[in-house]
Amino acid sequence: VQLQASGGGLVQAGGYLRLSCAASGRTDSSYSMGWFRQTPGKEREFVARITWIGNILYTDSVKGRFAISRDNAKNTVYLQMNSLKPEDTAVHYCAADPFLRAFDTGTPEYWGQGTLVTVSS
Repeated sequence: VQLQASGGGLVQAGGYLRLSCAASGRTDSSYSMGWFRQTPGKEREFVARITWIGNILYTDSVKGRFAISRDNAKNTVYLQMNSLKPEDTAVHYCAADPFLRAFDTGTPEYWGQGTLVTVSS
């Protein structure tokens, strides 16, 4: 399974971005998909995940601002990021795994290459 993320960029605080992640190869629409992010010197942190039937979980810091969704027919997951803050600046990685628990442990099997989100103050 290959994951290709896109949509990062530079935006001012309060602005928005939409990340996309398309899966290809031996894909399976029943996989859970989601997003993590990492800044230099810090551990990679969970952002959001969605199961194939639409069960969603967010980390507390993005609740009410970010929205994750997916299109199973396109094997694509999206992350709509609104009301962005400078502390959202990070490389954002999409991930996929057959098992939902992998997102709880931060160990999904498949990872995208990362897309940089920079929020200026």
